[in-house]
Amino acid sequence: LRELPVGRRISILGPLGNGFPAGIESGATPIMVAGGYGVAPLFFLARTLQTRGHLFIGGSNARDILCRSDFEALGWQVHVATVDGSEGMRGLVTDALDAWIAKAPPAGMVIYGCGPRGMLKAVGERAIARDCQAWLSLDRHMGCGVGACLACVQKVRRDGAVAWARVCKDGPVFEARTIVWDE
Repeated sequence: LRELPVGRRISILGPLGNGFPAGIESGATPIMVAGGYGVAPLFFLARTLQTRGHLFIGGSNARDILCRSDFEALGWQVHVATVDGSEGMRGLVTDALDAWIAKAPPAGMVIYGCGPRGMLKAVGERAIARDCQAWLSLDRHMGCGVGACLACVQKVRRDGAVAWARVCKDGPVFEARTIVWDE
């Protein structure tokens, strides 16, 4: 897009799907968990929330840690974990989350996650075990983006039964309790 000349007409379809809920209950603490580039959509959410909280960023190494200073400028507490230990805690981002929760878990956590599928599953399991909401942004291959091709379907719990949801249209953000991870 940057290369297009000024005034050039283009065709764009959007916005598509459903994002993170924009509101948070009074007294709740927002917790964001990001793996790699998953931090980008969480930054847009962080700018809209009135309550500041904690961001956990994970990556393989220090080069994978993005937007740290952007979150700090907004007043968020940032916790970093890298697999090789080159920045922050050595280990997975969920290790950093577990260590922090073990010290002083806040009442009323609301978790937002974006990153690799395995990380999202682990974050969702932790949220469910602590009986708190977790909104997870799934990243699936999307052929059409409008729900017609069914290339991005995900099993979910809906109305007491297991059903298929289209990540591009019904998501990509789902509450952790609704996601069926048996794939």
